[in-house]
Amino acid sequence: MTITETTETLAAADGFKLQGFRARPAGAVRGGLIILQEIFGLTDQLKGVVRSYAQDGYDTICPCVYDRVAPGTVVPFNEPDRGRDMAYGLPLDKVMLDIAAAAACVNNPHGVSVLGFCWGGGVIVRAAAELNLRGAIAFYGTRLPTYLDQKPKCPLLFHFGKTDPNSTPEIIDQVLKAFPTAETFSYDAGHAFANEVRPAYVEPAATLARSRTLEFLAKVHAA
Repeated sequence: MTITETTETLAAADGFKLQGFRARPAGAVRGGLIILQEIFGLTDQLKGVVRSYAQDGYDTICPCVYDRVAPGTVVPFNEPDRGRDMAYGLPLDKVMLDIAAAAACVNNPHGVSVLGFCWGGGVIVRAAAELNLRGAIAFYGTRLPTYLDQKPKCPLLFHFGKTDPNSTPEIIDQVLKAFPTAETFSYDAGHAFANEVRPAYVEPAATLARSRTLEFLAKVHAA
């Protein structure tokens, strides 16, 4: 499918302006989709993720949430400590405003969903509780125990790696108890198994998780 790429300037409710990388299909749009980053920012790999979901029919955007603290920052994959410090230091109240601005940008009659990786995979839970979304998807979310008190207003989908230290069996059990209606899948993989440019990539797991994600999106955006 032919897609169009743009860099959008998003205006959050508090007046702050941030950038967002957007890709949208030339034909019919199935829904809007927000992609939330790992701890590394808007990497070239993440731009590829945005493009891929646009090719599947979704008006897709990744807001540059690091613009709040260090505009334009992309952290190299070999500097995870720096990335964790930046991501975990973000003010989540402000991040919610930035996600809401991204949602407004890609909103359409079929609604908007959110999909997050790593750090973003935890944040989707809070976004699902605070924003008007059709669905929320987490790929190997981190710090999930900190979000268990949230009350999501839309369906949830969690993808876990069985050997990911960020989502031990105990943590997965907590997630299942907190969100009993969520769809949850575990894969023979570790953290970052869906990132094809990192050593942790596991193609069979990534392919299956993406297929399940597209099925989930088709379902929540059907109306």
